[in-house]
Amino acid sequence: MEFNKNPKGIEARSMEIITEEVGNLGQSPQEDKVIKRVIHATADLEFAKLVVISKGAVEAGLSALKAGINIVTDVNMLKAGITKGKRRELNIKVNCFISNEEIATEAKKLGITRSMMSMRRAAQDKDNKIFAIGNAPTALFELIRLVKEGKAAPELIIGTPVGFVGAKESKEELEKLDIPYITVRGRKGGSPVAASIVNALLYMC
Repeated sequence: MEFNKNPKGIEARSMEIITEEVGNLGQSPQEDKVIKRVIHATADLEFAKLVVISKGAVEAGLSALKAGINIVTDVNMLKAGITKGKRRELNIKVNCFISNEEIATEAKKLGITRSMMSMRRAAQDKDNKIFAIGNAPTALFELIRLVKEGKAAPELIIGTPVGFVGAKESKEELEKLDIPYITVRGRKGGSPVAASIVNALLYMC
């Protein structure tokens, strides 16, 4: 059986198929690229209707990345999914605190999730300007609380937690914030979705 063995060719053809299926999406060519990157990562055309990009969010993300800020992820799976080449090129550090022993110890003492404690730790470093949350709704709820209380000031929140408990609700709360965000409505989402959004922004830098 003959099949395409060229990585760039496979990706290019995939994007062509996505465009054939859904046309142009978003309010700008940049937003279009973000949404199509999500569809490419998931092979799920429904994301064309689920991805929500706040006004100026893409521009805010690009500006932050070009300034060489830090990215925070809620889980290591998401961190691993962010393209390393562009990270190195832009001198961007990706932080994930979920596996730190002190995070686990403090979370247990306070009776909260490690994901929540990770957000508290991340908020202490003012260089952490893009927060990407793809797994834990509790992380997104906590980040929203920190923003409201003036304890965190991200330049962009990518919030795509997945699941049946709290995921939909946490993303609804994110949409109420007066801060740039990219999210996915409903129960769908996940680390691959969040990583694809970060990568879409990196590829545009």
